[in-house]
Amino acid sequence: MADPAPSRSVDSFSLHSTGQDSAIQVSEAAEQPVPVPADSQDHAAPQEPDNQPDYVSDSGFDSGSLLGDETDTLASSIMHYRMENGRQYHAYRDGAYWGPNDELAKEILDFAHHMYLLTLDHKLHLAPIKNPQRILDVGTGTGIWAIDMAADQYPSATVIGTDLSPIQPEWVPPNCMFEIDDVTLDWTFPPDHFDFIHIRELFGCVPDWDFFFEEAYNHTKPGGWIEIVEHSVQPTSDDGSQGPDHFFHLWGQTVIEMGQKFGKSFTIWNEAKERMEKAGFVDVTEITYKWPMNGWPEDKKLKNIGRWNQLRLHEGIEGFMIRLLTQVGGWSVPRAQVFLAEMRRELRNYKVHAYLPGTVVYGRKPLRSS
Repeated sequence: MADPAPSRSVDSFSLHSTGQDSAIQVSEAAEQPVPVPADSQDHAAPQEPDNQPDYVSDSGFDSGSLLGDETDTLASSIMHYRMENGRQYHAYRDGAYWGPNDELAKEILDFAHHMYLLTLDHKLHLAPIKNPQRILDVGTGTGIWAIDMAADQYPSATVIGTDLSPIQPEWVPPNCMFEIDDVTLDWTFPPDHFDFIHIRELFGCVPDWDFFFEEAYNHTKPGGWIEIVEHSVQPTSDDGSQGPDHFFHLWGQTVIEMGQKFGKSFTIWNEAKERMEKAGFVDVTEITYKWPMNGWPEDKKLKNIGRWNQLRLHEGIEGFMIRLLTQVGGWSVPRAQVFLAEMRRELRNYKVHAYLPGTVVYGRKPLRSS
């Protein structure tokens, strides 16, 4: 088992700290076009109106589903998002997450979901679960994975997705539900509750991964499974085409440095197996994968994934980094935009055979937990 978690009374670095902690149900123009994957749709970034208010409200979230006292006030505070540099961010636990939650950000999240399906040969998970009845999707984002699990894969199961933002669709399968929650705090679910816990792309979101996996262990049923899917933020190459002075090195080092300053690391992709075993999970299995930075590979599958990754990064790089660079790193907006423009430029260089390594790690809670 993991060592006892440190006191939770002191938060890690937060851009805009708040006191709420309970679960609640619920540009630079491109120099040339980026190759769009053949199976993609026409995705246009939303335009910000000139009179964009400081805060905007999302009427798609049903505040009537919130439980407890002062529901209307709490719902209102959750729905009034923060605007920074023309991008919209979550209000609950304001500043705890580096990414925006606007329409473009949601589109980028769904791009990533499609890439994971391509990577895992259209499987939603690799853990050998059988007939699960309670499934938790931590950091559900747009809820697309949870909805697919509930509607197509396991219609007899109850699937719960948690996130800081109520950006999931209103109409979902009856066995799927979403809650606003910060799972970096004490989990509010019953112990020994879930048959399967799924985590994906929580890099830069968790201040204490040992505490996180300990909570996951405590809330997994004996015999149940947990799976975490993450990738590196440091591009690399196998053939030396990404030299030591290439911009991709500076990029990766900058992201990792910003995560360290933020108090939430971006290196969980190569730490998950060891941390899961430390928490007490057994039969822990690690499977590696590669996401090319663009369509340079000759392999058809990797080329397709790379073209999607190029599109995802080219269109989403501002959302990935602008808050970290300006709020955490203290960069000026012009300096940050120049840095992002250089990344977009390098994404078009097919001579550099760079990729992001990643891992899928899953493990089982023993039937007799110690």
